[in-house]
Amino acid sequence: MSLDILITLLIVASVLGALATNRVPADLTMMAALVAVLVAGIVTPGEALSGFANPGLMTIAALYVVAAALRDTGAIYWVAHRLLGQPKSVFSSQLRLIAPASLLSAFLNNTTVVAMMIPAVQEWAQRLKLSASKLLLPLSYAAILGGTCTLIGTSTNLVVDGLVQEKGLPAFGIFDVAWVGIPVLLGGGLFMLLVGRYLLPEREGMAEQWEHAREYHVEMVVAKGSGLAGRTIQDAGLRNLTYGYLTEIQRGEKLFTAVGPEMTLQEGDLLAFVGVPECARELQRINGLQSAHGAVHKLGLNNHQRHLVEVVLSPEFPGIGKTVKETGFRTRYQAAILSISRNGQRMAGKVGELVLRVGDTLLLETSEQFVEQYRYRRDFMLVSPLKDSTPPDFRRAPVAVGVLVIMVLANVLGLASTLEAAMVAAGLMLACRCVTVNRSRMNVSVNLPVLVVIGASFALGKAMETSGAAAWIVQEAFPESGLSPFMALVIIYLLTAAFTEMITNNAAAVLVFPIAIGVAEQLGVSPMPFIVAVMFAASASFMTPLGYQTNLMVMGPGGYTFRDYVRIGLPMSLVVAVISLVVIPMVWGF
Repeated sequence: MSLDILITLLIVASVLGALATNRVPADLTMMAALVAVLVAGIVTPGEALSGFANPGLMTIAALYVVAAALRDTGAIYWVAHRLLGQPKSVFSSQLRLIAPASLLSAFLNNTTVVAMMIPAVQEWAQRLKLSASKLLLPLSYAAILGGTCTLIGTSTNLVVDGLVQEKGLPAFGIFDVAWVGIPVLLGGGLFMLLVGRYLLPEREGMAEQWEHAREYHVEMVVAKGSGLAGRTIQDAGLRNLTYGYLTEIQRGEKLFTAVGPEMTLQEGDLLAFVGVPECARELQRINGLQSAHGAVHKLGLNNHQRHLVEVVLSPEFPGIGKTVKETGFRTRYQAAILSISRNGQRMAGKVGELVLRVGDTLLLETSEQFVEQYRYRRDFMLVSPLKDSTPPDFRRAPVAVGVLVIMVLANVLGLASTLEAAMVAAGLMLACRCVTVNRSRMNVSVNLPVLVVIGASFALGKAMETSGAAAWIVQEAFPESGLSPFMALVIIYLLTAAFTEMITNNAAAVLVFPIAIGVAEQLGVSPMPFIVAVMFAASASFMTPLGYQTNLMVMGPGGYTFRDYVRIGLPMSLVVAVISLVVIPMVWGF
């Protein structure tokens, strides 16, 4: 063993330990590793930084912009709502959940898909009087499995494809991995439906968490030309909202207080909802509803500039003891009051006629500059923005979906590479104003640590190759005789799967990739089965919340413990491993 090999293996071991303990951010750990192999002279500056120019990394960055456009136009909400339907049982709920989650994850970043679908899943839990824990972990697993069906479905596939191109091998097509991904999805889905649901725990639902929270009275109107007109309340998805409930409908001079699920909506209906602050955000995401307060539209703000903010009135607020109309609140603060809460209770009646008091909590729709402008002013004791409260611009949803379809078709028909198709799609989303430049920058910035981890991990993979560490591991762990290609494939798969449960999936793929190539060269067989095995094993993270970000996202809302992941994730990992190891040699051969 040479000194370079020893140093490289020590750095890799340190990285594995740091990522497994999760005490240091992954991006900081990987950048430290990059600096270490660079300073040690194991890689050149060009090799250390080559990962940040890798086609796979740049494709992921471009897809973040595409995902932001699909979210801001509300396209993802519309698709999810149409595909989820109205299930009546646990089995049908899980069945209807797996289909849209996996379908969307095949073409979008699965982290975005899970984030957008969590509210819909929580709504299911309330409607069926089920624990959300029966549905949220299957949501994460379905998104992971769906992502394996296409090249762009998961960042791991794109990272490995970038490594393949660096080796001078043919790049993967967008559906090349579907030959393995679809059987894996079907097998994993059947396991969740037939076995997994009995292993899922019972946890508290969302209702108990906001039962005693601040309540608001929010009014929305069925807009002219709305697709909700002529549909029942049940079909419109308004019967059981996640953060509130429909109390009454005003139709002309008639007031309907006993609102049944079969009541048909009409244009101009004034709908009154009661719920926590997030209820207003949830209602904004329903295509066909708009705020009943015309003042919102008089602010002259575009959709992407509108945000929800809560403020608490201080004794120095100039309008104490006056009605909202008398204070001229909208003109003075460039904000529209959607609702008022007093002592945690909703204030009924027309907002403009309510008299303001010290301590009242106002739910506002205003610009993104409001928080910075009034955070330290004496008018308000507290200024608190609601996270991710920009209303979708549903008018551009068809355009966003069309651009996504063009991107996929361009790659499938061979008109453009995956990187070219993704970058053109991102540019079209910006040109068609499906997403603004600032919003796209924000989305990339939020995911910047992920991009840093991926880019820096390439340096570590390069060090494994140039130092001879990968070849040394192959020589020591894989005997030249007595080991069949299939057994070598099994070992590579299990090694990658073990790494991805301890560290990030992308880092696991980059570290094992040179070992997989070395094994194939030693055995004198095609490297493609080993490369595809790395792809699928790196994505098959089910046993811990650390291996895949979507697992971590559902941990809190579902009330899951580490033991829950092991109980259902271990057999799920075995199912996926068996299917992958059987299908990969059949499709790719040795």
